[in-house]
Amino acid sequence: METARQVFRRNLQENVEVCDGSPELHVLAVDDSLVDRKVIERLLKISSCKVTSVESGTRALQYLGLDGEKGKGSVGFDGLKVNLIMTDYSMPGMTGYELLKKIKQESSVLKEIPVVIMSSENILTRIDRCLEEGAEEYLVKPVKLSDVKRLKDFIMRGEGKDSGETRIRKRRRRDDHSSLPQSVTLSSSPALACDPSSTLMPSSAPSACSSKRAKLCI
Repeated sequence: METARQVFRRNLQENVEVCDGSPELHVLAVDDSLVDRKVIERLLKISSCKVTSVESGTRALQYLGLDGEKGKGSVGFDGLKVNLIMTDYSMPGMTGYELLKKIKQESSVLKEIPVVIMSSENILTRIDRCLEEGAEEYLVKPVKLSDVKRLKDFIMRGEGKDSGETRIRKRRRRDDHSSLPQSVTLSSSPALACDPSSTLMPSSAPSACSSKRAKLCI
């Protein structure tokens, strides 16, 4: 009779997606949402990657050999070397951040594997914390095919990781850019701001209002 661990290993082997002519790039995808797992599996398959998907951080640690048994380095139960780990942030039991910390702190071999955090929430403190802990990137869901292809190209080129400071700088530039529409929206009602009858605008500055209107009409 098979033990629970043997059944788990067999199921993992069945979940590995191998595409014809694919390069030796194996991704471990971790997400408690079945729908999100299927989406990321599909994107990775289109990008000619091998995929092993698990539903929790605990399962990921079991696959990587960090669950108390003798570590297997970067080779999973099925003998495939793991080149990239993509994990959801918000999962019951063990979050993606906690999984990231275990991978980076408890194995000298596994800490070299790039880890990408995925989340539906663009929370700056969360992003900072993940990048500082060693995450390669923080992707806001829905993950796009272009994201997967870019990550694959990065891994296949064998580029060294950016420093944490560089990654945070890049992320902050993206955040600053993404916040631009909001600032534009806030300044898109000049008529109200320049209404002499408004209590928010002194009536003694009509020329300034006219100037602002003229600039906005250009």
